[in-house]
Amino acid sequence: MINRKPVELNLKTPPEALCKEELNKLASGGFRGNLKTDFHDLSRPDMVWESEVLAKSHGIYLEFNRAKTGEEKEWIYMLRISIPGGGPLNRRQWNILDELTEKYTKDSNGAPSIRLTTRQNIQLHWVKKEHVVEIVKTVAESGFNTLNGCGDNTRNVMGCPLSRFSKIYDANAMAQQAGLYFQLPLEPFIQIWEIDPKYIRKPNESFAYGPNLLNRKFKIAFSAVHEDKSGRLYVDNCVEALSNDLSVVPIIKNNTIAKFQIYVGGGQGERNGKPSMACLGQALAQVEQKDVLKTLDAVVKVHQEWGDRQNRIWARVKFVVKKMGIDWYRQQVEAILGAKLELPEPNLDIGARHLHYGWIKQANNGLWTYGAFLENGRISDKSPNGQLKSMCRHLMNKYPIEFLITPNQDALFANIPESSKVQFEADMTKFGFGKRNGKNYSRLRLLSGACVGRDTCRLTYTDSEKFEPYLIDELETLGWGDLHESIGITGCERQCFRPATKTIGLIGSGLNRYQLKLMGTEDARHQGLPLLSADGGHIYLKSIPRERVVSVINVLLKYWKANAKPGEDLGYFNRRIGMEAIITRFKNDPATADLMTKSLPADCVVD
Repeated sequence: MINRKPVELNLKTPPEALCKEELNKLASGGFRGNLKTDFHDLSRPDMVWESEVLAKSHGIYLEFNRAKTGEEKEWIYMLRISIPGGGPLNRRQWNILDELTEKYTKDSNGAPSIRLTTRQNIQLHWVKKEHVVEIVKTVAESGFNTLNGCGDNTRNVMGCPLSRFSKIYDANAMAQQAGLYFQLPLEPFIQIWEIDPKYIRKPNESFAYGPNLLNRKFKIAFSAVHEDKSGRLYVDNCVEALSNDLSVVPIIKNNTIAKFQIYVGGGQGERNGKPSMACLGQALAQVEQKDVLKTLDAVVKVHQEWGDRQNRIWARVKFVVKKMGIDWYRQQVEAILGAKLELPEPNLDIGARHLHYGWIKQANNGLWTYGAFLENGRISDKSPNGQLKSMCRHLMNKYPIEFLITPNQDALFANIPESSKVQFEADMTKFGFGKRNGKNYSRLRLLSGACVGRDTCRLTYTDSEKFEPYLIDELETLGWGDLHESIGITGCERQCFRPATKTIGLIGSGLNRYQLKLMGTEDARHQGLPLLSADGGHIYLKSIPRERVVSVINVLLKYWKANAKPGEDLGYFNRRIGMEAIITRFKNDPATADLMTKSLPADCVVD
């Protein structure tokens, strides 16, 4: 740890030390509280803190319009629909979602939209309190629900959506199985929202949540395996598995899946002013496929028992692993399983991040999938990218297809017949798909992205979704559009888009200000870091003014272009030359020298 403020984890927290959030969960009667009464009370547009906290496990966030000034807040709600493995959604389900959003998600400009996320969820923004109950109930009766959308429980379980059509290994199905297993108890959800139980899929067996659920959110992901044109198997890390609390990566030997490697302790969220860290998971063990789910169960049980319930900043499993070590964690899992685990493969390649754009033949049935880039996951008709909401409605109703969500906030339209490919693409073009302001998407744009940011997130400091497209515009103007590199932007240090695993990470640090993180790579194999001085004492470029961001990136790209080895990507160039060389370059370049005269102490960094 590089910090001068000791991190005092209170593992296996005793009852007398529980924080107020834990006490609130214990008093809630199974995360019920007064939610039913509060959401039917329309005399106030918001709700009391106790209900606000519990509502998150039901997939509901209380927000307010950040663009509106004045003392009186315009309270709005964000609803997050859990879609394990990214789907699929069928025609009926899409039409239900489309109709709900047309009625209830209009932003301050009157534009309804659907937001896809990097956890393969669907988010509905700008919802008023009087519409929350109807939306939750209707979504639940469509076959999906908002349960586990937020809160102190497992979140939406990720799995490569394209693997649904694999003849080798279906990570999408594994994600759906795990999502159902780790789903919160259904009784409170059904009672509060008055849902007909016949619409709810109930698991045969499920995880045993305690009376105060988990310590914090817990994220699970399954990587996939695909086959190239020569028949060689390769691991696809589109889910960025190691950035999760718990992940499952296939092990390929002799061109077949031998076993699965379990990783524990990843996570990208940090907290400004507090010792915290973004890190990748550590290898725990290798297991047979039949033993995956029970091993996951044991891993989550260890965290439920040991994770800090006094200090929510340090309540994630990565801090347990950091404090106690991966060998200790393995021993706890073994004690629950009653058996020894096989040690992990130490040098296993987790695979590159594949985004699945364009036409892809489905291995199991000969039909086709079209991978559609949807900038920052926003499906709206009022967009420089075309009438995307109308396009999705048209395609889903014209063709016998399914809709799946990728971990990059994009869409897969699946099960398209060979005979329909030309017309399908022509139909997309009619709605303006594939262009921004009439210009074809650059490679840099396709590989980059952002979280929601303002105006609908209470946590964010600044814009991300709105800023990212214009930043790419400027970089394209400077001639960098053809780069095979990725830029990730988030509005705060929670890092929902996982910017530090991209080539260039930009993290909101204040209004119209961003911190730069480097050492990530476009293939998402590596963890990005702040610009830390050689002595570990200071961080540079933690508060870049928005109008200077493009200059900072331009300096870095010119430095790379002049000094890279043949075929060397920017991320690997950065890792080769090291942080000190990059800091020196920024200090010596006239375009950035003044930004390097200021630095912040690194006493709140953990690595």
